[in-house]
Amino acid sequence: MSGTPAIEDLLRRLAPRVLAVLVRRHGAFDACEDAVQEALLAAATRWPAEGVPTEPAGWLVTVAGRRLTDQWRSESARRRRETEVAARLPYHELVAPDPADELDRATDDTLTLLFLCCHPELSAPSQLALTLRAVGGLSTEQIAHAFLVPEATMTRRITRAKQTVRRAGATFAIPAGPERAERLAVVLHVLYLVFNEGYTATSGPDLQRVELTTEAVRLTREVHRLLPADGEVAGLLALMLLTDARRTARVTREGELVPLAEQDRSRWDSGLIREGVELVERTMATAPLGSYLLQAAIAAVHAEAPSTEDTDWPQILVLYGILDRIAPNPVVTLNRAVAAAMAHGPRAGLDLLDGLDADQRIAGHHRLDAVRAHLLELAGEREQAREHYRRAAKRTVSLPEQRYLQGRVTRTG
Repeated sequence: MSGTPAIEDLLRRLAPRVLAVLVRRHGAFDACEDAVQEALLAAATRWPAEGVPTEPAGWLVTVAGRRLTDQWRSESARRRRETEVAARLPYHELVAPDPADELDRATDDTLTLLFLCCHPELSAPSQLALTLRAVGGLSTEQIAHAFLVPEATMTRRITRAKQTVRRAGATFAIPAGPERAERLAVVLHVLYLVFNEGYTATSGPDLQRVELTTEAVRLTREVHRLLPADGEVAGLLALMLLTDARRTARVTREGELVPLAEQDRSRWDSGLIREGVELVERTMATAPLGSYLLQAAIAAVHAEAPSTEDTDWPQILVLYGILDRIAPNPVVTLNRAVAAAMAHGPRAGLDLLDGLDADQRIAGHHRLDAVRAHLLELAGEREQAREHYRRAAKRTVSLPEQRYLQGRVTRTG
């Protein structure tokens, strides 16, 4: 997709509405999604030069619908001629005669699309890619760039995902009962993964991919708008806001990583912090504690502290203890170890790390070595710290993290 940033943002917001109209009308999610992508490309090409039509959503529905009808009618040259004629029609002829309430209803169909893109038959990478394409409105090229794979590879992944959805007989409807809760958990996990990949890229030359964090926040805001009483949805949104508030302070102008303890907190986004903290406080007063809400509460404690030394580490340690009980996870234990070290000394944290060496989910991961190195350095065991920093640097494929960890090797030498 190309065009001005304002038009790209508009198209990204309209994409799920337009897709919802077509899927409701025709079914065939895979064919409808392809048609919408072609309509978005046509708009991105024409609107910057000719202006945005009065009814942009209707324009997209009409163009995508005609393209879809063409595909189903014929693969002949006649289809190509009709498509060319349609592309030259003036805007007033392209505005769809669809009932207004159809597009209005589609505004609330984002969650339905998310459920469809997070179908349990899909693998996690396919769920991520299909969500960003169908609901996020990103092009295949943009998604491929974000995940550092060739565009052809991402095209195949998205195509297989749509075929899987079709074979599974998925319908455009939100599941009922327990299945809805299970699928919502998958939706939130996908959005969480998108945000995390944008905030700390797992590989490549850049520490952050802002287009992914921005899209994750936008989509999570939409889910929260549709499900305002859900504590985990609110918790995930608050967690993203509070985390993203630190984004500009965690990298230097050269793109080098700046750890939390060394960040200039005056550069944190106070507006995002205020919004995130208010959301945490309001939700914790009305909703049961869940994994995302607890993580958001921890992020709020960090956000409100004027410095690392003035952080309420005992409170963070208590929150991590609760989180470790309701959602056991080696990464949670890893973070809990850091909080224990800050609250009770590095040896308390190192003792918690000992139990992770046998956990195959994190054994051999660079983060375990990096945290152990940090705590050993705090304990004054510089030689051992240097060895673990060296191991961590070898195990990560993120170039900014490699440079940071190699710098720690030098500093502890």
